[in-house]
Amino acid sequence: MAEHNLTGLQGEQLACRFLEDAGYEILERNWKHGRHELDIVARSSRELVVVEVKTRSSDKHGQPEEAVKKGKRGRMIRSANAYIEQTACLLPVRFDIISVILHPGGKPYIHHIQDAFYPTTHDRPY
Repeated sequence: MAEHNLTGLQGEQLACRFLEDAGYEILERNWKHGRHELDIVARSSRELVVVEVKTRSSDKHGQPEEAVKKGKRGRMIRSANAYIEQTACLLPVRFDIISVILHPGGKPYIHHIQDAFYPTTHDRPY
């Protein structure tokens, strides 16, 4: 397995542990919808939480969460809609990002961004 894949897996594991420690229930990991995937689907006491995990070995090229751009957000929204349809979930949905930086030899830095973005009905404001 390529090193960047191992880095991603390690970040997702840390993110799951972080969420569980914060009281979330992990419902799915790497849930697939067609070619797209939701990293983590979790539940808080009152919300369905769809989480994108971005992991880097350093912040040399910026913060990991900066990689969640418009296209990725759109795919997450479509996949979350498919998950909701498939599971008949009635909870409100929230989209979060967990940014993980794995400092060599040091403690990983985990930044949980709640309500990182909101779904819109269209891409253009007109």
